[in-house]
Amino acid sequence: MGLLDQILGGLAGNSQGRQPMGQAAGGGMSSVLIALLPVVLGMLANRQGGGMGGAASSPFGGSGEAGPGGLGGLGGLGGLLEQLTRTGYGQQANSWVSTGPNEPLQPQAWSDILGPEKLAAIASQAGVSEDQARAGLSELLPDMVDRLTPEGHMPAQDQLLASIDAFARQASR
Repeated sequence: MGLLDQILGGLAGNSQGRQPMGQAAGGGMSSVLIALLPVVLGMLANRQGGGMGGAASSPFGGSGEAGPGGLGGLGGLGGLLEQLTRTGYGQQANSWVSTGPNEPLQPQAWSDILGPEKLAAIASQAGVSEDQARAGLSELLPDMVDRLTPEGHMPAQDQLLASIDAFARQASR
């Protein structure tokens, strides 16, 4: 079972009073990933909402959204991949899109990729520390990008949004 399947299964278990898969009794990375999921979905969709039924505004929202430190959108999945390439992590980004294995990205890299203001906004929106956000993004985004690009290339925008919406519906059950 893949990471997203575990997270989504954990969400379903949590809504039925069960403990999410992979989560220790006192919380842990699974709870961080669950908190980050709506933020990541909103970021990848480049929507103002957090990706799950109008959650709080995403720091990656569309059309020049203002926010702490003058945050503007990265442009959804395509913009994120472009930013990864611009900051020297194109090899990892390409591996996530391609049909081969996903190369890992060290948590600290997210500070370079996003900058301190966007990273702080993501952490705040998810209700986690910046260190937890970095670690969670390193764990969640490779699998999420891989899932959203199943044929090894960027899907059409309507197909991408439909896939993101399907994840959001599955996560909100």
